[in-house]
Amino acid sequence: MKIITVCGSLKFEQDMRYCAEKLELEGNCVLSVVYPTKNKEEYTKNEIDILKTGHIKRIDISDAIFIVNKNGYIGEAVRKEIDYAKKHNKEIMYLENSDNNQ
Repeated sequence: MKIITVCGSLKFEQDMRYCAEKLELEGNCVLSVVYPTKNKEEYTKNEIDILKTGHIKRIDISDAIFIVNKNGYIGEAVRKEIDYAKKHNKEIMYLENSDNNQ
């Protein structure tokens, strides 16, 4: 059993939920993002910082991260998460194989 944090653009929220469930049903312990309950503009900078810090902590305690790179898309924030995970020797797994994968 691996501990895996799911990472990806929130525009793929449904895909992220599907992947999290699939990974869990394969016998992994899955950590996911906290899905927003309001529009991004409604969050304070402090709230956004708290959510980002929590996500980094999830990566810290994970064995791997799973990137939901639907249609090959990896945004800037997810690239930073990949870099962070690499620096901390985490396995990087992708939904789709792509030349865009680092």
